[in-house]
Amino acid sequence: MDIGTNTFNLLIADVTDRSFKILYSTREAVLLGMGGINDNRITDDAMSRALLTIEKFAQICDSFNIDRMNVVAIGTSALRGATNSPKFLDIVKREFAIGIKIISGEDEANLIFQGVKWTHDFEKSAVIMDIGGGSSEFIHANSSGIQNLLSLEIGVSRVYQLFDHPETYSKELQASILSYFDKCPNNQMHQFSSDILIGASGSFETFYEMIFQSKWKSDNKVVELPLQDLMRELEWAVNSKQSERDNHVWITEIRKKCSQSRHYK
Repeated sequence: MDIGTNTFNLLIADVTDRSFKILYSTREAVLLGMGGINDNRITDDAMSRALLTIEKFAQICDSFNIDRMNVVAIGTSALRGATNSPKFLDIVKREFAIGIKIISGEDEANLIFQGVKWTHDFEKSAVIMDIGGGSSEFIHANSSGIQNLLSLEIGVSRVYQLFDHPETYSKELQASILSYFDKCPNNQMHQFSSDILIGASGSFETFYEMIFQSKWKSDNKVVELPLQDLMRELEWAVNSKQSERDNHVWITEIRKKCSQSRHYK
């Protein structure tokens, strides 16, 4: 279980040293960080949504005859920054017999790299980018392994709330957000230089669907996104209105933002 800031993911697989077979995979939009991530807390509403989702995931594990004590549950940015995380972990352990391990941003980046290695050989130097709800991770790697990694508190939910839930992004607002981004890395981003960018998060699945107008297929294969098409869709998304995003059939609900998120302020 991936207990993320925006989405919770459940993956059940048969794994060997050289391969894995996915038996079941699902994700739920929980918005764990909505309403409190920038105040370092999980709100009561968010905690209730999270517990309902974990209960559902636990029941799915039961249907696969998985011992709940053997479930690997990982908590990331929203949980590692919240002062009331211990309360949440205690409830999950008591009610569902599942222990959640909260990991650091660096550990999260390392796990992202380990996951990407299943589908990419890193014969050439590459930079992995994982856009999360609470944090975003950057990993520079080559055939020798990880060369550098960085976890920054610039996840989309955190920034969305920090800038007061904008429905549209004026040029002035875009400049303010970029200025905020520039301050976060502390001039470390120059170390992440490569001709290959690997997108390792759901945001890139959405871009795939916007570009090719077809459903993303999770078949453990690398798919190249044409750069010109990607930049076109990114430019459209940045300058779109809320109504335009709401009506876009290839943008998932959680990425359309405001209309759904407003209920969780």
